Amino acid sequence: MTSLQPNSAPLPPVAVVGLGPMGLVLAETYLRAGHPLTVWNRTAARADDLVARGAHRAGSVAEAVAAAGVVVVCTKDYESLYDAFGDLKAPEAPGRARPLVVNLNSGTPEEARTATTWADERGFDYLDGAIMVPPPLVGSPGAVFLYSGPREHFDSARPVLETLGDPRYLGPDTGLAVLYNTALLEMMYAQMNGWLHAAALVGSAGVPAADFAELALGWFAPAVLAPEGLREGADELDRGEYPGDLGTLRMNLTAIDHIVRTSREVGVPDDQPRLMREIAERAVAAGYGDLNYLSVFETFRAAGSAVGR
Repeated sequence: MTSLQPNSAPLPPVAVVGLGPMGLVLAETYLRAGHPLTVWNRTAARADDLVARGAHRAGSVAEAVAAAGVVVVCTKDYESLYDAFGDLKAPEAPGRARPLVVNLNSGTPEEARTATTWADERGFDYLDGAIMVPPPLVGSPGAVFLYSGPREHFDSARPVLETLGDPRYLGPDTGLAVLYNTALLEMMYAQMNGWLHAAALVGSAGVPAADFAELALGWFAPAVLAPEGLREGADELDRGEYPGDLGTLRMNLTAIDHIVRTSREVGVPDDQPRLMREIAERAVAAGYGDLNYLSVFETFRAAGSAVGR
């Protein structure tokens, strides 16, 4: 005799607006997980495969909004969001909660905050978000998505957000998700450009990048640029204490100057190390020369505080 297991609760319906490369992956992830799915894209044919597998193709954004309480938007930028929705206002019905727009495009913190006002004026709740993984990782447990906006919106949408991966709530300021995203991307590009410039320097002597990588990435990066050390340094940033007993900013400025001169000597563009030298020089001029290199943070923080005022 077979025992019957109780059916699990049905997954909430989702609408996805925007079926570019990432939007398609988001929609496929929802469809694969079993969410009732409605999709809309300006070029309707982009949805053909999704529709063949059970998704509903909306004829308009209004139809997509009417079909689901959570509308995930994945377009190029905030202007594309406004263009897609046009003059649409949220449908009103007795007992129906305001639809939630979860916006997963990129831009600036002020653009995110402006989008909150835009949504509220049209009767939508709003969460801003950022996708921190490439398309193949969407839907995996380690796929980090960042969200900011009212906590109650995040909590109510959690069953939908968790389908895509690991949702991280950053706070009620709607601009935080895109701000974190921008900061993390800056770290990525700075590290990547550092590696590429270094490989070009060594390559000027005919050393293959693969040979240099054994030392640079196999030992130097994990030993000297270890995340544990940077995490410990974060406490110094918060305290504003930068003891220079193990090395001063002036000493580091000399090393950076050598990078600039070597770049010129071997014919590798020196734009990047010149900028690093200018940054260190500003910090020395501001009085941090006898402290360690992390004191450069104070010049960044001071400039940011001045803009904030």
